[in-house]
Amino acid sequence: MSKLFKCEHYQPTLSVYETQTAIGYIKRTFEDNLSSALNLKRVSAPLFVEANTGLNDDLNGIERAVEFEISETKETKTNAQIVHSLAKWKRMALYKYGFPVGEGLYTNMNAVRRDEEMDNLHSVYVDQWDWEKIIDRDSRNEEYLKNTVTSIVNAICDTADKLKKSYPTLNIDLCRDVKFITTQQLEDMYPKLSPKERENAYLKENKTAFIMQIGDVLKSGIRHDGRAPDYDDWALNGDIVFWSDILDCAFEVSSMGIRVDEKSLDEQLTKSDCNDRRNFEFHKMLLSGELPLTIGGGIGQSRLCMLLLEKAHIGEVQVSIWDKETIDNCKSHGIKLL
Repeated sequence: MSKLFKCEHYQPTLSVYETQTAIGYIKRTFEDNLSSALNLKRVSAPLFVEANTGLNDDLNGIERAVEFEISETKETKTNAQIVHSLAKWKRMALYKYGFPVGEGLYTNMNAVRRDEEMDNLHSVYVDQWDWEKIIDRDSRNEEYLKNTVTSIVNAICDTADKLKKSYPTLNIDLCRDVKFITTQQLEDMYPKLSPKERENAYLKENKTAFIMQIGDVLKSGIRHDGRAPDYDDWALNGDIVFWSDILDCAFEVSSMGIRVDEKSLDEQLTKSDCNDRRNFEFHKMLLSGELPLTIGGGIGQSRLCMLLLEKAHIGEVQVSIWDKETIDNCKSHGIKLL
């Protein structure tokens, strides 16, 4: 069932027309900032991949991909899946395209996540900048991860500063000072709160944070959040989160991390009881050390536009399908869905 956080007395800062032009401005500006900060080149990306390759991101392992037959490939029984994200495809692309160490790619990713719970921040339609960069083994450490996070946060804040010059009615004020904290530290600080409540409590005080080490089991026996075992190294990943005054909650804009190497993939497949994936080409290449070591992530396009344009609902910056309750509630609270 969908959920709606109702913002009392909400008034959009920009009109629908102004919002559309501002979205274009944000996307152009941020792409330039991101590619410059991380040394990335734009590439084309697939909307769907073959179902039997193991390239599709299975997110938390329970989401169903949208799958379909292709008429011209019936003889080979090739089914296609619309991507959930490009977490694995990007690493394979860097290998096949011959990117060198220190360079990376970014692309516009469009996905369908039909099992997504819809609320102010979530839609079944997902659009993000997917990026991936080749690193050497000496860079597989926390310091390199933190430096990359800081570069992304600065790219976001630079975009916000430029945006406000073009749209002076906007009041968004993001904090560049990133606080780094692990999920275990959050549990130790707020043992009686749920993972989401911990994020809210911490971000309300610290405004901008990178919440680290997501996917593994905490001391309490639970996970802070789910992560697939075959792209992020759970010891070297995290979420970039800002505080949203509009929604009065923690606002995630990016999930990212240093990717698994042979050792961490082997360990995480075993922990997750996903050893069957060892038979996929992608996983075989990873376990044998054929694929490059990388760092990468996804940065939500609608999420970032929503944050910078002071919107209360993701449907104000993207076109999707909503249930009747969401439509009615948004209308009664001054939220204009596209």
